[in-house]
Amino acid sequence: MRFEFATANRILFGPGTCAEVPKLAALLGRRAFVVSGLLERAAPLLEKLARHGLEAIPFAVTKEPDVSTVLSATRNLLESDCDLVIGIGGGSALDTAKAVAALALNPGDPLDYLEVVGRGRPLEHPPLPCIAIPTTAGTGAEVTRNAVIAVPEHRIKVSLRSPLMLPRLAVVDPELTYSLPPDITAYTGLDALTQCLEPFVSNAPNPLTDAICREGLRRAGRSLRRAYENGADREARYDMSLAALCGGLALANARLGAVHGLAGPLGGRYPQAHHGALCARLLPEVVEMNLRALQARGPDHEALARYDEAGRLLLGEDYRGPQSLLDWLRDTVETLAIPRLATYGVTPQDFPILVEQAQRASSMKGNPLPLSAAEIREILERAL
Repeated sequence: MRFEFATANRILFGPGTCAEVPKLAALLGRRAFVVSGLLERAAPLLEKLARHGLEAIPFAVTKEPDVSTVLSATRNLLESDCDLVIGIGGGSALDTAKAVAALALNPGDPLDYLEVVGRGRPLEHPPLPCIAIPTTAGTGAEVTRNAVIAVPEHRIKVSLRSPLMLPRLAVVDPELTYSLPPDITAYTGLDALTQCLEPFVSNAPNPLTDAICREGLRRAGRSLRRAYENGADREARYDMSLAALCGGLALANARLGAVHGLAGPLGGRYPQAHHGALCARLLPEVVEMNLRALQARGPDHEALARYDEAGRLLLGEDYRGPQSLLDWLRDTVETLAIPRLATYGVTPQDFPILVEQAQRASSMKGNPLPLSAAEIREILERAL
């Protein structure tokens, strides 16, 4: 087997590690462009950067980034003469930071570089140094080589992707997640679980991502509900931050699957929907469809054994076969109050275009086996 494993140049994990950022940032630049979802949450970092002699230019990202947001941020960075980018926040802030760091030194329209609806050109120059600091436990964007960007005119979300986009430094501090409300804990936590499960059962796993997925699944299985029920549970927050990191490491070096293949088109057409909530609602239906398709068309497929192992990792001694895994996923989705797709305005009339876009999505190519248009439509019907 030939495989590649690449990640951020350096990863710091553990409670309190965010305090080390200013000293490390001073080694990478003199003026930092700080991208954050909530500037008040970034305020302590901005103060510490100033005490270490770094100028900081803040930029707020109030929604999942689209092309115009990225262009605006890039212009702001260039006008401010920044030589370092710091992203602190959820996946939207981190993806914006990575995209801006890349486009600052690779001029042109973002569509020159975007997948699917763009020209998909490779980056010619390494991005500015980027530090990624997640404040949620979900996307794992601090260690991925892409930035997800919405293209409103096409009503879809696609990636700006390059091995050069891996952050110079990823700092994962579970203390930053203690104040997350239950709904965001649920959405991001189920996204993290999905990103440990999909690479594990994908059609391109490798021994390193397998080991990482196992660790992430085990921790998410024992701590997701605990973190939702009690945000002050430090052990559960630690586990979920580590599970999210595992998911990011895995998806960057293996592949995803139909959950993310559908979540991208849905998020593009319904920008008010939280990415993690979409993944959460789709997850049980995709797992059931994949199991059915594998049993019918590939009864000896390795992915069946992998789903079985994933069930044991998530449920422990309570695992009683594939049906118990499905029951646990559905019960978790309901217990964590995940909205149904209809909440966002999805209707059956949207299914044809969603199916078409999902079949072209890069994530769908990692599903353990190809799903038919009818099977994808059934997933949407069951999640509606």
